[in-house]
Amino acid sequence: MKILILTGDAGESLEIYYPKFRLEEEGWQVSIAAPAHRVFASVVHDFEPGFDTYTEKPGYRVQADISFAEVEPELFDAIVLPGGRAPEYLRNNPVVIQIVQHFMITKKPIATNCHGPLILFAAGLEPGRSMTAYPDLALDVLNSKIQYKNEPVVVDGNIVSVRGWPDNSIWMREFVKLVKGAVERA
Repeated sequence: MKILILTGDAGESLEIYYPKFRLEEEGWQVSIAAPAHRVFASVVHDFEPGFDTYTEKPGYRVQADISFAEVEPELFDAIVLPGGRAPEYLRNNPVVIQIVQHFMITKKPIATNCHGPLILFAAGLEPGRSMTAYPDLALDVLNSKIQYKNEPVVVDGNIVSVRGWPDNSIWMREFVKLVKGAVERA
């Protein structure tokens, strides 16, 4: 199995490294793709008492294995879209959109976390699906004609979505099941 993680500067640390290590435990090859084949800075979003929203702190340095331009999506069996702030700018990148559309059209497994669905919406996710996301994105989900569910995990067809890094273990548990099921059907 070859899994692609698509992220960049200000991607959420725990939503990049947790799936990378968990999927590698399955014996699968995981490649991190970013705007350029370089080291980029991830972030840590956390919840502090007295704050109305999450705070942001510097995260780990992450080495991209390949650039978006080097991605050949047909060589990958599944894709992971971490959150953080990265999806806010990645959704405007035409190469990112083409990559994600490949996974949508071919119905290959897609895992998305937190703000990751912003990329799916930009890529034209078909209306009528169900998903979860960071709760402050509920309006974005609904405006994309997708049913929003404020639940720890939502599996709808080939997409597994969660609200944020606190849901990482259930996210990867359901994604691994989805990927293994896709292999059995192939």
